[in-house]
Amino acid sequence: MFITLEGIDGSGKSTQARLLAQMLEAQGREVVLTREPGGSKGAEEIRALVLEGDPDRWSAETEILLFTAARRDHLEKTIRPALQAGKVVICDRFADSTRVFQGVTRGDLQGKVNRLHEEMIGVEPDLTLLFDMDPTVGLSRAKARQTAEERFEDFGADFQIKVRAAFLDLAKAHSRFAVIDASREIDVIAADVAETVAARLASHHGGAAT
Repeated sequence: MFITLEGIDGSGKSTQARLLAQMLEAQGREVVLTREPGGSKGAEEIRALVLEGDPDRWSAETEILLFTAARRDHLEKTIRPALQAGKVVICDRFADSTRVFQGVTRGDLQGKVNRLHEEMIGVEPDLTLLFDMDPTVGLSRAKARQTAEERFEDFGADFQIKVRAAFLDLAKAHSRFAVIDASREIDVIAADVAETVAARLASHHGGAAT
């Protein structure tokens, strides 16, 4: 089963991805916890290119190509082999982030994003957990981390508000989404995630994404 976690910056999804992986491993499942951009050697190198530096470093079109290149390598080297081996793959961000960050919020590039995804990736998650919260709270959390990877946070609050709206629109359009209220305590969110994933695993009957 292929599970992705999405949301605005600072919504706590990386923490929840770790907790979910620990819970599934405790149940005896084999789990691969990974992230985007990144998750393979080549993709991690591209990660530094797109997440660090000046906000205007790349155009949205160039970013789409960089993120797709990273995702393709990640798919070949990490995701597909794990799914074929019957493991649960938990990925912190996937194609929905490109659909939102490059496809919607930085111009009307949705068509390009989707065509490139179909051509080069062709995989959708079995379940996407969308961590939803107030963008101003998320942004202040994200900035408080003070890492080198703040290029998207540096676009500011209006950008994060657009990102949230675009994610919620995607969630309405695709049944693979489950929207999680990310404004609550970490353990409350984790329990909600565990329940959602258990229900989807039960209905999934062990089939793997192709």
